[in-house]
Order: sequence, then structure tokens, then C-alpha cells
Amino acid sequence: MADQHNPLPRAEVRIDLDAVKHNVELLTRLAGSSGAQTMAVVKADGYGHGAVAVGNAALAAGASWLGVASVDEALALRAAGIQGRIFCWLHTVDDNFGPAVEAGIHLSVSSLRQLWAVNSAARAVGTEARIHLKIDTGLTRGGCQPADWPTLVEAAASAHDEGTVEIAAVWSHLANADEPGHPSMDLQAARLDEAYKVALEAGLHPIRHLANSAATLSRPDLHFDLVRPGIAVYGLNPLPGDSDLKPVMTFRSSVSLARRVPAGESVSYGHIWTAERDTNLALVPVGYADGVPRALSGNMEVWLGGARRPVVGRVCMDQIVVDCGDDPITDGDEVVLFGPGDEGEPTAREWADKTGTIDYEIVTGMYRPRVRRFFLSAAVGEAVDEGRRGDRRRGGLGGDGPGPFFLRRRTPASPGSAATPTTRTRTSR
Repeated sequence: MADQHNPLPRAEVRIDLDAVKHNVELLTRLAGSSGAQTMAVVKADGYGHGAVAVGNAALAAGASWLGVASVDEALALRAAGIQGRIFCWLHTVDDNFGPAVEAGIHLSVSSLRQLWAVNSAARAVGTEARIHLKIDTGLTRGGCQPADWPTLVEAAASAHDEGTVEIAAVWSHLANADEPGHPSMDLQAARLDEAYKVALEAGLHPIRHLANSAATLSRPDLHFDLVRPGIAVYGLNPLPGDSDLKPVMTFRSSVSLARRVPAGESVSYGHIWTAERDTNLALVPVGYADGVPRALSGNMEVWLGGARRPVVGRVCMDQIVVDCGDDPITDGDEVVLFGPGDEGEPTAREWADKTGTIDYEIVTGMYRPRVRRFFLSAAVGEAVDEGRRGDRRRGGLGGDGPGPFFLRRRTPASPGSAATPTTRTRTSR
């Protein structure tokens, strides 16, 4: 049961910022052993974990860069006060690069059209643009095609000579890094080297980057000057087997109604489950509108009362039903839908395996209007609700809140200890 200081949620994800720091420190050590820097990727609102909070934690833990997909995401980090180096790479035809150039955002360029657009923006705002030229080495998605690469490099070098752009990097993205021995990885690395040589011959001196999470963990020869871990920052291992990464997200709810039902009672839409004995059922107020895949119907467990319990019947839009057998349950009991797995609770990887997807999709899918998000740090001793969505203290259940607020944990201080103010670590570009 919860007390007034720590109310149990309808639906809540808890983000362990100490786990973020642990993961980034591990990744930074691996990269540093190869002489590379680390870019923590916080796109898609930090894979559903909160880009600003995770970004600050990553920078404090030793990351030198943050990476996002869009210009809007990059500018949101700047608006939140993050002054570290930020790179974004996925642009639309209508993107306005001027604000990003003014904000010192590093921009990916894959074509002459993008180069001219960034160059024009730099001229308009009177600030040199920092660009990373992207070569398609085999993913066949974004990036300049190899046949067009010399022309793009020549044009970029001319813009560099004019003082409108700085060519900060040459980069690409791996197609099969989750299979460390896949032959395409060496081929892509060789193609990046060839592209880099073209840039050097044009008088440019960029850095190179290629490695994602999997390559950061398994292929030090592909670290080059900078690695770009994404999913590993959040403690999810892209490779088979165990790792020292710590999962960051815990998804929890609480029992809204406990009831005893007799044998023969059927549960929820379609009556796909019928009680074979008298049993205790727990109604939990989360469903597919809150990120619980409907495909888990009949194949899902939660952690309730110190044990795994099966979810019975269909996953509905707003609720699920848990079979607790003869074990006692009470309205308000905590329910963990997934977490790190340390206590036996299900994990995001289990959800992914059961639904035929990847854990990236599971955690990113937790960015939902009805799911509260709290940030935890043992070092600070506080839980932070991002305030992105309204709550009763703000007079509403939806909409953007006016910023983060803090909930003091009810943890007794050590004898003679004093409160220490929270500090945020930022890096300069």
C-alpha cells in the first residue's frame, strides 16, 4: 500500500538515472580504451525514458555528445539548458536549419541539396555550420551514395573554404551490428575508410564515427573516433547473452479492485479464460492504451505480492486481470509489469520476445499520455516527475506541465549528514 507521500500510480514508469550513469560509464570506458569519445543517443524522447533527464545524466557520466534524430529534438535539448555537443541526422525537405546552426547543433548532410540548405542557413544567420557528411556504406537507407561522394565532398570543401561550414565528421551506420561476426560489418568499415580518404585528399580533417550500441560493446576495431550507443544507454543489451548493463525503466501500476470469484467464472472480452477453481483476481488499470501490447493476451505475467502472476483474459484498452490463486491481495497493492528483472519481475526483453518485436519498441512505447514518468537517483535521494503531463496538483489530467517537480523520498538521513543541493553537470561544446 502507498502512503500520501508516495502514491501508487494508475500507470507509471520509473527511470533510474543512476543506472543510466552506470551504463554510460561502462560504454565510455569501452570507447576510451580505443581512444574514442561517446555520443549518448537520446532520440525519441530518450527511447521513451526522457531525453533531457537522460541527456544530463549521460553527460555527467562522461558522454561527450548527445545524438537525436530531428532538428526539433536537438533544439528542445538546447532549450532545456543542455550546452554539450548535440548531433542530429534525419531531416525533412522543409526543415529550417537556421535555429539549429545558431544553436551550434551539428547537422548530418547526405546530399548536395542538404548541403546547400545548411550553407544558406549559415549565411542567413551569420554563423558557421558544423556538419557531418554521411556516406551510405551498405545500410541502403540514408547517406550519400558512393558514386556521388566525391562531388559532395568537393562541394563541402568549397563551403568550408568560404567559412560557412565546418566539416566535423564523416560517418555511416551499421546494418548488422547485432551479429558481431557478420561480414557486412567489415565491408562497411572499409567503405567508411575509403570515404574518409576522399575527405582527407580534399584537405579536410574530420573525425569518423560508425559504431552503434552493439559495435561499441563487441567491436573495438570499429570505434574510430566516436561511438554512438543508443539502446545500451538504457540498459538493454542488443547482443545475445548477459552483460553488465543495468535496465533503466520499470513499468508499474497498482491493484484497483481485488475480488474472489468461484470456479466456472469467465473473464473479460470473449471469455477466453475461465476459472478452474475458486480464485482471487486483481483488476489492474492499465491496458493497450498505456503500452501493454494486446498481443500479450493469454501470454503475460506481472509481479504482484512477491511472485509472478498470470494475466488472464484479454488485454483491454484500459485494464488487465491477474489471477492470484488463493494468495491474499488488497486494493492498492503494487503491480510491476516489467523492470530490470532483479527480483524476478518480467523484463522488457520478455515482452519483446513474446510479441515478436524488439525491446526498443517496448520501452519507446511507454511514452504515453496516461503514463506518469518519474526519475530516480539514489545519489540525490529524490524522485522527479517530469511534469510533462498534468496531474491533480496542477488541475488536470492532460497537457504539458510547467516543468519538473521533486518528491522527497521518505528515507532517514544518516546521523550527522546534511542535505546536499542537486547539481547538474553540463559540458561545453
